[in-house]
Amino acid sequence: MFTREAGLQQLAKCSDWDVIIIGGGATGLGVAVDSASRGYKTLLLEQSDFAKGTSSRSTKLIHGGVRYLAQGNIDLVREALYERGLLLKNASHLVKNQSFIIPAYRWWDAFFYTFGLKLYDFFSGKLSFGKVLRLNKTEMASRLPTIKTEKLKGGVVYADGQFDDARLAINLAQTAIEHGATVLNYVQVNGLQKAINGKITGVSAVDVESKNIYVLKAKVIVNATGVFTDVVLQMDNPEAKNIIRPSQGIHLVFDRSILPGKEAIMIPKTVDGRVLFLVPWHQRVVVGTTDTLVQRHSLEPEPLDNEVDFVLSTLNTYLKKPVTKSDVLSQFAGLRPLAAPKDGSEKTKEISRSHKIMVAPSGLITITGGKWTTYRRMAQDTIDKAIALERLPKKACRTTSLLIHGADGSAEDSNHLYVYGTDQVFIENLILDFPELGEKLHPRLEFLKAEVVWAVQNEMARTVEDVLSRRVRILVLDAQAAYAIAPEVAALMATYLHKDVHWQQSQVETFRKIAQRYILK
Repeated sequence: MFTREAGLQQLAKCSDWDVIIIGGGATGLGVAVDSASRGYKTLLLEQSDFAKGTSSRSTKLIHGGVRYLAQGNIDLVREALYERGLLLKNASHLVKNQSFIIPAYRWWDAFFYTFGLKLYDFFSGKLSFGKVLRLNKTEMASRLPTIKTEKLKGGVVYADGQFDDARLAINLAQTAIEHGATVLNYVQVNGLQKAINGKITGVSAVDVESKNIYVLKAKVIVNATGVFTDVVLQMDNPEAKNIIRPSQGIHLVFDRSILPGKEAIMIPKTVDGRVLFLVPWHQRVVVGTTDTLVQRHSLEPEPLDNEVDFVLSTLNTYLKKPVTKSDVLSQFAGLRPLAAPKDGSEKTKEISRSHKIMVAPSGLITITGGKWTTYRRMAQDTIDKAIALERLPKKACRTTSLLIHGADGSAEDSNHLYVYGTDQVFIENLILDFPELGEKLHPRLEFLKAEVVWAVQNEMARTVEDVLSRRVRILVLDAQAAYAIAPEVAALMATYLHKDVHWQQSQVETFRKIAQRYILK
């Protein structure tokens, strides 16, 4: 059962676990799937909603990292390309092959990019997504009709992966449950339990909704809290120094008219030496990202004015028709949990993106770094570390070929319900039983009332924001529309959650405060 009630019942029945995971983002959910699929008694606790933080705010790419290749980080690229190939097989309803075009405005750029990308594809081996091709100026103009052609010499096309991050997170939670894990959102770990010798023995946690308190034992405690890593480390040791420095990346979302074809664009070198992507996603275009070190973590980071200006000015360097702030359908920001630079450097480019596993004297296992593409490998390494420490009996990893919930072999997006994979038929049956649920949530959007009901009944959605941000991605696709439909969504949810009118009013007010941050003024 994919319900929070079922999870809470299991929590009430059992206080002794093999593995307790703190954090319900990509990494924590991956660890839960790995642990449960090996047969360990597994519990995951998330203080907010699954993927509420960084894991729902990515550039929507499953990729090896072309930039890391340019930096000479061959091992990271190899690992990520291998994991990209596994994800295409194991989450086939959400991960798809996406062609990217790099425009070249100097002759030698085309040669340079072609060589580098052929090397990139070579490292993917049998899991290649497609050949690298040179394009002349005419071909570029045909495939990218909105791009500036003045001084354009040609371009290079290569293949990488594109996906829906928050939907994959929900499906990972469901996969973990299918393999026997207990997975709960809105349960906050507020303390660590220790034996007299200082070794960690469990956690104390509170249900954010009911305020019920739980004291839970486990052989292994995993800290997979991303940008909140230091909070848990300091629960373990109040003297612990911060090891995470959050880096903010923002994205702007536009109508498909700025990139009407099927190809994405990769701008290889912005003025600050980074890359910028324009990615077709859910019939819109996501443009990003930036890389700005920030002083503190937050569940709801906001794009900075200079970041927005940077993305718009870079974009307008390449587009025939300039875009302005009024063209932005939604803006969102995410925080990357980077290792704090030891020398006080502000250069995020030089901070390693590879993951690290640390074991505290208390026995707390912390996993940091990495990215969505490598979540499975991070999880495998984490559980392997617990086995190596002799905290768990040895069992082999099963996730290289483990299908994620919903996988049906196709990410064909002619029908927007494709993201539900094998669950799509159940949503369609819901509409057959209750035809009014087939109505659109907003006149200019494709999303249906049935999706709200499905999210509440089968995907542990508890708030309007859970639904509109991470189950049905309206907040990040069209923030004004999300703002407008909040009362209708709250009323629909209240029916199925058995909530009163005061709950609805509170939900709408809370959601609209959040939605304001996604509307670019």
